[in-house]
Amino acid sequence: MNKIKDEEIDKLYDRLYREAESSGYHLNPDIDFTRELVKGLLINEIRYGYWACPCRLASGKKEDDLDIICPCDYRDADLSEYGSCYCALYLSQEIKDSKKNPESIPERRPSKEERDRINKQKSTRSIPSDLSKPVYRCKVCGYLCARDEPPAVCPICKAKKDRFERFI
Repeated sequence: MNKIKDEEIDKLYDRLYREAESSGYHLNPDIDFTRELVKGLLINEIRYGYWACPCRLASGKKEDDLDIICPCDYRDADLSEYGSCYCALYLSQEIKDSKKNPESIPERRPSKEERDRINKQKSTRSIPSDLSKPVYRCKVCGYLCARDEPPAVCPICKAKKDRFERFI
């Protein structure tokens, strides 16, 4: 496997930091720890072609791992409840300001079977026919938009198009 260069880690760290701060999120201020997580994202990008969470076991099938592509679908709920996301890449303002270490977070990702069941239910949901455009929801941050297709990148959390689901 290719060795990840420090310059690559720094470049992605800087990008994630800018995107997080401009969207009301905060990266973990422990630079060494955060750089290791960023390195894990880069390794997973080489391995799988996408930024699978470095703290979770990815399947290697993007459609099965969409919920754990960073930023993952569980980030905001984890931040609200525990003050950090599962891998502690993102921290709440409260945790960041207090310099308190994030707590251990239980895994909230459903089992593969449960995810399959949820996806099957979503695919059979009826959609109101009186809307002029479909409504798409970002599965990471909840951003809603009514348009023919979801945006290429979420304007709030910067998640890519494939992280949107048809909401209505």
